[in-house]
Amino acid sequence: MITYIIRRLLYAIPILIGVNLITFALFFVVNTPEDMARMALGMKRVTPEAIERWKAERGYDKPLLYNAQKDGPRKFTETIFVEKSAAMFAFDFGQADDGRDIASEIRTRAGPSLAIALPVFVVGLVTMISVALLMVFFRATYVDTSGVVLCVALMSISALFYIIAGQYLVAKVWRLVPISGYSGSWDALRFLMLPVVIGVVSGIGAGARWYRTLFLEEINREYVRTARAKGLSELQVLFRHVLRNGLIPILTASVAAIPLLFMGSLLTESFFGIPGLGSYTIDAINHQDFGVVRSMVFLGSVLYIVGLVLTDISYTWADPRVRLE
Repeated sequence: MITYIIRRLLYAIPILIGVNLITFALFFVVNTPEDMARMALGMKRVTPEAIERWKAERGYDKPLLYNAQKDGPRKFTETIFVEKSAAMFAFDFGQADDGRDIASEIRTRAGPSLAIALPVFVVGLVTMISVALLMVFFRATYVDTSGVVLCVALMSISALFYIIAGQYLVAKVWRLVPISGYSGSWDALRFLMLPVVIGVVSGIGAGARWYRTLFLEEINREYVRTARAKGLSELQVLFRHVLRNGLIPILTASVAAIPLLFMGSLLTESFFGIPGLGSYTIDAINHQDFGVVRSMVFLGSVLYIVGLVLTDISYTWADPRVRLE
């Protein structure tokens, strides 16, 4: 097991380098250090001297990938790509273009992102599985048919519609919660209730329908008929056999959602004014802050790789037939 984990983590190094290189290339295809300087200093009446000084202060005065003025390995090491990327593997994200420490911003903003994403994930998962089991229990009846129709209707509506409708009805018309904003301590519950509810409702349709299909495949297998022949009730069959044997795809979807828990929701945080990592990423893209963009992409890649390793490990717990060699 330990050897397997170490091997998977070593595989992650070239993956992270490749992701970092692609992010670097995509960013600088549409931007140049001069564009970034003008964006930070102001688009109008910016002198060439101010641009060069801004680039030198932030390390953007070197070539992107290849430094022809240097000798030997320094042709590749004394470049923007290497100098901006190497430290990230030690989780040293450096500073944003506005001078603020990126790692400190990530630590500060991770709390609000988790405050939204964790309840949405837990409540949503329990709700989707419960609705799916209810439809399977009453399969081929009006309850099942109505549930499928409702799920298709819910998943056909854009998440943006739920956000706008929720803000208008619940916050503006009914005045039950603030329309946007965030506050620390327990007062944050007032600001988080509506985003959490919207996050759960917007995901029920697709999730419940997928879990229903998964459970229907399991309920017609031989071991289920054997369990019924032994006298187990339908509820016992569903919870003791069907649900347990459906854990592997559930674990796959759940553990793979780990990066989303930390990275936050871009739409939700932006529309509700939540100072999380999602809104932090959107602001960085709008201001062409390469330091923040590459840090968030790198962090998301690391979390996704960790999620994949945890998924493989969790398989051995969910299904004893799965063994890591």
